[in-house]
Amino acid sequence: MKSLETYQNFYFVGIGGIGMSALARYFNESGKNVLGYDKTVTKLTNVLVSEGIDIVFEDGINDEIKNLDRENTLVIYTPAIKKLDILNYFNENGFTVLKRAKVLGMITENTNCIAIAGTHGKTTTSSLVAHLCKEANLPFSCFLGGIAENFKSNFLFNGNEISVVEADEYDRSFLNLSPNWAAITSIDADHLDIYGDKETIEKGFRDFADLVPESDQLFIRKGIQIGRAAKTYAVNEEADFYSDNIREIGDKIYFDFHTPTQEIEDFVWEIPGIHNVENATVAIAILNNLGVDFETLKSGIANFKGIKRRYTKHNFDSGKIYIDDYAHHPTELNAVIGSIKTFYPHKKLLVVFQPHLFSRTRDFADGFAESLDKADELILLDIYPARELQENFEGITSKWLLEKIKLENKEISTLNEAFDKIKNKDFDVLLTVGAGNIDTLYDGIVEWLNG
Repeated sequence: MKSLETYQNFYFVGIGGIGMSALARYFNESGKNVLGYDKTVTKLTNVLVSEGIDIVFEDGINDEIKNLDRENTLVIYTPAIKKLDILNYFNENGFTVLKRAKVLGMITENTNCIAIAGTHGKTTTSSLVAHLCKEANLPFSCFLGGIAENFKSNFLFNGNEISVVEADEYDRSFLNLSPNWAAITSIDADHLDIYGDKETIEKGFRDFADLVPESDQLFIRKGIQIGRAAKTYAVNEEADFYSDNIREIGDKIYFDFHTPTQEIEDFVWEIPGIHNVENATVAIAILNNLGVDFETLKSGIANFKGIKRRYTKHNFDSGKIYIDDYAHHPTELNAVIGSIKTFYPHKKLLVVFQPHLFSRTRDFADGFAESLDKADELILLDIYPARELQENFEGITSKWLLEKIKLENKEISTLNEAFDKIKNKDFDVLLTVGAGNIDTLYDGIVEWLNG
């Protein structure tokens, strides 16, 4: 296969996806001609256009596509896209067409790759690793699954000796990578539409772990059985690397960090939640093992601003609190609702939740019901289908899920009606949560609560 350097044109089919856009930015930063297609205009596609990337939103073969030379054009697509005239054209006309994961894997082959995997926690952890690399001024590029608040992007180019990659288990994408360093944060059942059952997804993570050549460079959350030697990390219990003495002082979280030979007291940051201290623990461990000193790491932890839509919190003069989060699995919902209940035990919590995928809603319905029962009041939105069709999941609806939830104050809503319903509710804390397009409510809610 030709090396990536031999191509001058890179066409992205589904360029607005979070993973696709990071790759597009990488090649654009590298001086290549980048263009692409997406179905809808979003904030992210607008930013890509402002960066000089040409995007079309109509599925048709325009002159720009016809003028591309198949010898120096690489076409990159996401498996979420099934049928498209543009993709058919490239396949029928002999262009090289590769999945996003394959291309990302080719980039990691020639770098010192740090890959962060896990069904939960990988976006925060990989973004924190990238942020700490930047604090230490290491020569790295990062490819993230979320928008890091510190650099307002899912991609940053600070050199190409190191790659920091969010290792996505969907479609077994992470098996294309060449990790020198890796962390596995969790291996809960998810993506059962791809893997079928819990045992198969666990095997996928074991296969990923086997890609890491050195056991001292593989970090596994304590309790996960990965089938090979590795370093462990934990919170509030001993491991090879662990954090404890976690306390909240004002708006800040303090914790102490332990290596096999040292204790470093008083790391301080603003990111709430025990699960986030766990993410910080493995990020600190990896960077310190890469040679970054603890003074630099403390500074980086202190000024880390988090990820857009990962417990994004606003406090208002009225006393109300608004939190927006990407959680779309029962384990993630338990973490975010648990954090809110810990920090605000006497405040009334209104949850607005948008389920993501019919298959995930079906597979984890009882878990979702149990998680959402912890709210004081619930507005349950219609299921966001993403790549799935309702006709293939007869009977799997938000109404069906709502019936499983024991909470008394609960109702169904469309996304369009949700904002008006929120404005008529009595709450102290509002949580909007989900991985679909519920984020379109965010700006309006902030503006309303500010007023």
